[in-house]
Amino acid sequence: MPDTNEETRRRRSIYLLPNAFTTANLFAGFYAVVQAMNGRFDVAAIAIFAAMVFDGMDGRVARLTNTQSAFGEQYDSLSDMTSFGVAPALVIYEWAMQDLGRWGWLAAFIYVVGAALRLARFNTRIATVDKRFFQGLPSPAAAALVAGFVWVAVDNKLNWPAASIAWVAFAVTVYAGVAMVSNAPFYSGKTFALGRSVPFWALLALVAVFVFISSDPPLMLFGLFIVYGLSGWVLMAWRWRRARQLKRRSVS
Repeated sequence: MPDTNEETRRRRSIYLLPNAFTTANLFAGFYAVVQAMNGRFDVAAIAIFAAMVFDGMDGRVARLTNTQSAFGEQYDSLSDMTSFGVAPALVIYEWAMQDLGRWGWLAAFIYVVGAALRLARFNTRIATVDKRFFQGLPSPAAAALVAGFVWVAVDNKLNWPAASIAWVAFAVTVYAGVAMVSNAPFYSGKTFALGRSVPFWALLALVAVFVFISSDPPLMLFGLFIVYGLSGWVLMAWRWRRARQLKRRSVS
């Protein structure tokens, strides 16, 4: 029989290693806001991508070292709200949407609300959902869409009129906010185990991905997250079509 007192003590504990990654995630989000205020939007976008890396590490480190805690879960959620909710909205608003007036800050607010609702829903359903898929676009991926657009536009200096860039930024921001609260299933990657052996070709594929991204980081990362941001709708349409086919077969 498990020691319930030991389990309760462990859940209430504060562990340094995973929470250090969470703190790095929070700092990167805060740093992105500061850099956006200083007009360094490419650095702000890179900081949001760095926050994604730290966010991906804290949970895996906690599971690998068996240092999960209720404190860590809440701290991670609050940090995610800053780095993937508030920070991307402020960065893209400061960069492109101020001239849209109320439409600009409304788009940014839709994104922030979507991130808050997404994180709240995730926290309340964490024990009941399918671990293989997220319900709705995860907030780090939504932040990558927004920050990726900022980064690719600033880095490649798109020769678009300012008004066009502003309205594209509006559309990307609203889409990311709405996608977070949708029911579309997005692959989570949680079934991938770091300690599990993989074939040699998987290592080669990983190297190819790094080479692919390093050829043009802003463009490649933005492209990858566009594909991921649309994958949930494709999967939902496929499931809907398959359900209709099964229903027709059962009726016939």
